[in-house]
Amino acid sequence: MKDPQKTITTRQNSQKALLIEQLNKAPIVQVACEKVGVGRSTYYRWRKASKKFRNATDKALLNGKLLINDMAESQLISGIREQNMTAIIFWLKHHHADYTTRVELSGEVKTAGEKLTPEQEKVIRQALSLAALTQPTNE
Repeated sequence: MKDPQKTITTRQNSQKALLIEQLNKAPIVQVACEKVGVGRSTYYRWRKASKKFRNATDKALLNGKLLINDMAESQLISGIREQNMTAIIFWLKHHHADYTTRVELSGEVKTAGEKLTPEQEKVIRQALSLAALTQPTNE
């Protein structure tokens, strides 16, 4: 006669392995659980109970995301080859310094007639210099 606990453990180990396999292909927990026939709550209970399973699923999720990123980049490059202007613009804005979005800030600081101390002026000049908003000072 088979040991029922051993049968349950064997089935769970099989489901866990299938979940990890699914997450490597598509990093969406709900989809992986549905394909394996396991509830989300069970998945998260297993993650909480087993550091080994948690680490394996974290790695599988990362691998799945990297796979999706590779697929998306491949499609973007195909779009560029097909002269899709949206793909071309996206690529240039994110990979070429001349086409990146720039933000220009300007403003005016008003004080209520208060004068800064020489030390405060020095700190402000240094901060602006570090932020590359002014030319460096030689102090």
